[in-house]
Amino acid sequence: MIVKGLELPNWENIKREWRDADPLLLIFPIILMTIGGIAIYSSDFSNQRTDWWQHWVTGGVGLAVMFAIARLHYDQLRQIHWFLYGITILSLVLVMFVGTTALGAERWISIGGFNIQPSEFAKVSIIISLAAVMHDRPIQSPIDVFKVAWVTLPPWILIFLQPNLGTALVFAAITMGMLYWAGASLGWLVLLFSPIVSAVLFSLYLPAWFVWVILMGVTAWISLPWFRIFSTVIALAINLISGQAGILLWNILHDYQKRRLLLFIDPNQDPLGAGYHVIQSKIAIGAGKLLGQGWLKGTQTQLSFIPEQHTDFIFSAIGEEFGFVGCICVLLLFVGICWRLLVIAVNARDNFGSLLAIGVFSFVLFQTFVNIGMNINVAPVTGIPLPWLSYGRSALLANCMAIGLVESVAAHRRTIKF
Repeated sequence: MIVKGLELPNWENIKREWRDADPLLLIFPIILMTIGGIAIYSSDFSNQRTDWWQHWVTGGVGLAVMFAIARLHYDQLRQIHWFLYGITILSLVLVMFVGTTALGAERWISIGGFNIQPSEFAKVSIIISLAAVMHDRPIQSPIDVFKVAWVTLPPWILIFLQPNLGTALVFAAITMGMLYWAGASLGWLVLLFSPIVSAVLFSLYLPAWFVWVILMGVTAWISLPWFRIFSTVIALAINLISGQAGILLWNILHDYQKRRLLLFIDPNQDPLGAGYHVIQSKIAIGAGKLLGQGWLKGTQTQLSFIPEQHTDFIFSAIGEEFGFVGCICVLLLFVGICWRLLVIAVNARDNFGSLLAIGVFSFVLFQTFVNIGMNINVAPVTGIPLPWLSYGRSALLANCMAIGLVESVAAHRRTIKF
């Protein structure tokens, strides 16, 4: 039908186009963004800042981007993934030279008054590149793992040097999740990342490092298909050397990163310094009890006992003002998102789409676990935001883009005929 030179949308085509889209995967993040805006407003209420409405405005833009990406055929990204990868590397290099310094790290590029964090968008880019590479090179042996893992290495190094340890850990989680889904043995993956763990444990606690080295020898004996004695000796040697290299790695870390790791076991060692955030967060969550103290009524939140609560520690505001019930509701929303991501990964039309969904699943699961863990002191403070809840424009946009990618996978499970 033509009206005044304009063609009206064909609703049948639109319905057919979205027939396989996953509505729950759209609804759950929208609910989380709404809760995030409410919690950010509360944490900012006494300071009269405007972060809360910026969160919702960014969320609105993110929804538009999400729907736009969902309408595209995800397979087109496989043709341009190296181009996207190159832009990612370039942006991460630029942030080291023209980046904005905050909290001891250079992580933002200021453009027109807006701070853009390239490392957040790099998560989406690396998921696309890894999915494309593993689509062409299935994981069938330990050597294949190394052929794929090198894709992650350049952006991982650049992010680690910013320094942004939290996002570097997210990259590792994404890579491990996608490699495992592509066919890599869990033992291979543990051995791949074992030198990093060995280096950290050597610097923190020698008995734990010694146990870890033995476990890696056993893992190599069980999982590697080559000569068992040779593989075990190599695994032990690498972890022994990595332990010694841990001293060098420890010296590379900034002082605030060292304090975070040391105070993870006992934040009361420095209750007014590096352990202050975690202690106050635990007090706030505990004060919420079953039903919470009520919106805008949390004492820890309204008296600003937790610095930067609207970002990394937003979960403590939810726990104090909405209680155990509110925390469980938030956790169920994240469980729902992860469940839908897995369902889409299983039912995807090809390996590329399935790997895209698993990549998003890996980073959502890891960031949720680590952020909530550091709020309740079961994980070290690493500066990882809580998806869709923490204030952060770049992170929120990147999260929406990731969901748009997976929705495209779901929507194009069948060939669409017009």
